[in-house]
Amino acid sequence: MTAPPAPAATSAATSDEELFSADNLPFGIFSTSADLRRRVGVRVGSSVLDVAPVAASLGLPGSDCEALSAPTLNPFLALGRESWSRVRLALREAFSEDAPSLEEHLHPSDGCRLFLPFEVADYVDFYSSEHHATNVGRIFRPDAEPLTPNWKHLPIGYHGRSGTVVVSGTPVVRPCGLRRGPGDPAPVFGPSVRLDIEAEVGFVVGVPSRPGEPVVLEAFEDHVFGVVLLNDWSARDIQAFEYVPLGPFLGKSFATSISPWVVPLEALSAARVAPPPRDPVPAAYLDDSASPPWGLDLSLEIRWNGTVVSRPPFSTMYWTPAQQLAHMTVNGASLRTGDLYASGTVSGPAEDERGSFLELSWNGATPLTLADGSTRSFLEDGDEVTIRATAPAPGGAGRIGLGEVTGRVLPAGSQAAGS
Repeated sequence: MTAPPAPAATSAATSDEELFSADNLPFGIFSTSADLRRRVGVRVGSSVLDVAPVAASLGLPGSDCEALSAPTLNPFLALGRESWSRVRLALREAFSEDAPSLEEHLHPSDGCRLFLPFEVADYVDFYSSEHHATNVGRIFRPDAEPLTPNWKHLPIGYHGRSGTVVVSGTPVVRPCGLRRGPGDPAPVFGPSVRLDIEAEVGFVVGVPSRPGEPVVLEAFEDHVFGVVLLNDWSARDIQAFEYVPLGPFLGKSFATSISPWVVPLEALSAARVAPPPRDPVPAAYLDDSASPPWGLDLSLEIRWNGTVVSRPPFSTMYWTPAQQLAHMTVNGASLRTGDLYASGTVSGPAEDERGSFLELSWNGATPLTLADGSTRSFLEDGDEVTIRATAPAPGGAGRIGLGEVTGRVLPAGSQAAGS
């Protein structure tokens, strides 16, 4: 398979100014070489605003100012929707007025170090793209129905490992584990030889819920602050041998990368679209036919060693993030500030819209040719993968950016520095 052509390039400055305009204002945690403290920042254009020093001057109440002075986003996330909206509105007004008082607190983004934006409490990953699930079913069960009988009745997911969620730019060490290939008489322990990615979108929970109280569809915006891009690194050979009967474990838990900027749900108001038709009609707690739609028109892009290999459309996802949250809590499981849940691999109907290398290479049957002439089916040591995404800007004019999540593969046994 030959990679799709790259879109026309724009200058980095123009791109930054549009993608990170005052219509966006994503939150993250940063430091500078002159000040190593980790603190809350907001990305605007090609700069990062140090929020805490200007919070009081913007007329924000003490609770907001205190939360924005923390070294992680968790205290701000816990304040809830009213505070999120108030802070965002104050920042939008300040930037629209080009307030001089902000200048001294703006830092060039290329001079900032970015950190994991929030402390991850729990991590859940879903499997909500019908195209991805169908492709995987056809690859591994060619003589059976590609979708399992439960797939269109509920969002399938698994509980992952929060301690191995890392920020973009953190190297990923090739995992080791037990695997059994077609010609192996017995399981073999060693480095994964089928290392893959999954392009996903993550949803960041701010307001917790009480045990025993499900979160209904309509309460989605009261609990979820915003979104990140997410790469669910996957060792397909380890996964294939271990996942029966309890599902993914070591083939997934070694690393999950997220982008450093959390884009508020409010910035995605123009991206909301109706999800695909559902058949059969979901159970009552998942039936969103009478609720505001939470499909999202997000355009993803996957680059493998700099070559664009896929552009998955998030709008095709069968289950929405509101339904995923409702399902995750319907049994009474509680939410905590900092919970992260992922959409599952984003794949569209076309060959160049597939969100994993398993699909793009059709399990190695059709390797991809990169721009340098090399071919790949799965990741080799030294390979780098970057996932980017954009969404329609509020008001419908232009696009906003979700940033990017990047990771480079190190050989098994390497020591990767944490971020």
